[in-house]
Amino acid sequence: MNYISQAAFVLLAGFAIWLFIKNANQIKKNILLGKDKDLSDNPGLRWKNLFLLAFGQKKMFRNPLVAVLHFIIYAGFIIINVEVLEIVLDGLLGTHRLFLVPLGAIYPFLINFFEVLAATVIVVCVIFLARRNIIKLRRFISKDLNGWPRSDANYILITEIILMSLFILMNATDRALQVQGAAHYNITGDFIISGYIAPLFNNMTVESLVLLERSCWWLHIIGIFAFLNYLPYSKHLHILLAFPNAYYASLDDMGKMENMEQVQNEVKYMMQPELAPAGDAQPMKFGAKDVMDLSWKNLLDAYSCTECGRCSEACPANITGKLLSPRKIMMDTRDRLEVVGKNIKANGEFKPDGKTLLNDYITIEELRACTTCNACVQECPVSISPLDIIMELRRSLIMEDSNAPQEWNAMFNSIENNFAPWKLSPDDRDAWVKEMN
Repeated sequence: MNYISQAAFVLLAGFAIWLFIKNANQIKKNILLGKDKDLSDNPGLRWKNLFLLAFGQKKMFRNPLVAVLHFIIYAGFIIINVEVLEIVLDGLLGTHRLFLVPLGAIYPFLINFFEVLAATVIVVCVIFLARRNIIKLRRFISKDLNGWPRSDANYILITEIILMSLFILMNATDRALQVQGAAHYNITGDFIISGYIAPLFNNMTVESLVLLERSCWWLHIIGIFAFLNYLPYSKHLHILLAFPNAYYASLDDMGKMENMEQVQNEVKYMMQPELAPAGDAQPMKFGAKDVMDLSWKNLLDAYSCTECGRCSEACPANITGKLLSPRKIMMDTRDRLEVVGKNIKANGEFKPDGKTLLNDYITIEELRACTTCNACVQECPVSISPLDIIMELRRSLIMEDSNAPQEWNAMFNSIENNFAPWKLSPDDRDAWVKEMN
């Protein structure tokens, strides 16, 4: 029977890991559809950002209470999964509490710590469910989250509660079996939380308790494998991608915009025609119309988005009722990237589907509402820059489609014809000096 259990566990673990790697590779391929961008400079500062922003969740602590609650869930995910290592090894080797003897007195301390952490995770998940569904904070009831995104957040919180409850119940039934002297259930003593629950099972038979304990064990590990493979379809992929995203975050001063060399050359050739290259120049493409025109970092941003809404909550355009929502910009980019990825997977290459990120997913009205104030970039806890995507789409809109507000067109015409924003001939530019006489 034990060999059957081991074989079943190996098949389950193998399938779960294979499926996760398969989906992770597809996400990697999608991200690499973006244009190349060198972000390998200053590794020391980048590692510092990773530890402060991803591990330390520095930006979250602007709201200390929420930050502590979120850190509990984060720590629970990271630390309690150390306990999963024992479960996995037990499943592979057919053992039970493999680390009990080697760790000695340290083992009860660790399990007690895990149980306290599991209990606090349950409490925090309940609080977060209430914030979303009872208190209904503004950023959680936004139309951005209508449909699947709102359900996604609730599913994850409920799953966390179930997994933590199964862990505590597994320990409680294990302790009840120890008290009854069941074979293979070595004495661990009472744990801090499950120890209070274990007496509730004293009237159950050993067979029933074993069935309950094994059910909790299997459901717990199946739940973890299911959670692992749910991540690629969920906003909670940020649990993994927040780390590389923080490492590759921009190190430039906030507000510094990336100059386009093509545009600089156009101006330079206009001022000094003799510098223009001879022959037919390759047609230049300005900005981004679809996800393939964005950088790989923009696409990594899209997959790293937590959909927390802090960016939209800080956005002055969004606050004043305009259509722009930085969170929606990231969600739309990710949605379009998923469609493009499936298109390429099905056809071997991208077959035009009559849609683009610009216009079909993100509208002109949204783009023009942006004030480029960087509030969204400042607030994002995982170093995402919706502004980069907005700027690239606006560049394409204006420089490729010649679609700019009428007020801007007059300025553009003056710059093109007069080399200045004003309707003054270049020959008259120094006329003001004569008036000074």
